[in-house]
Amino acid sequence: MSQAGTAAVDRTLSALADPHRRRVVELLAERPRPAGELARELALSPPAMSRHLKTLRASGLVEESHPEFDARVRIYALRPEPMVHLLRWLEESERLWSEQLAAFKLHVEGGP
Repeated sequence: MSQAGTAAVDRTLSALADPHRRRVVELLAERPRPAGELARELALSPPAMSRHLKTLRASGLVEESHPEFDARVRIYALRPEPMVHLLRWLEESERLWSEQLAAFKLHVEGGP
């Protein structure tokens, strides 16, 4: 994986390390939502929700938009790109571990 890809995975994993942010991602997987709705759903204060959303935006996991009817409202939606990098990394890790375990099994069983 390239350095850029590795950095993207690091940002994604760092953002997802917090259970509140993982819950936000789960909610946004259902549909885009306003920040206030996310805060109510997670029983967080608006400032706390704002900090979590800032981290998720910085990681690239979510994007914000403003509806035409009210520029004060912020709607958050998931972005798929960071998860694509994470899935690629997980697939590579799985392949590596599968190869290592197969080699270990062969060794333990007395194979060539």
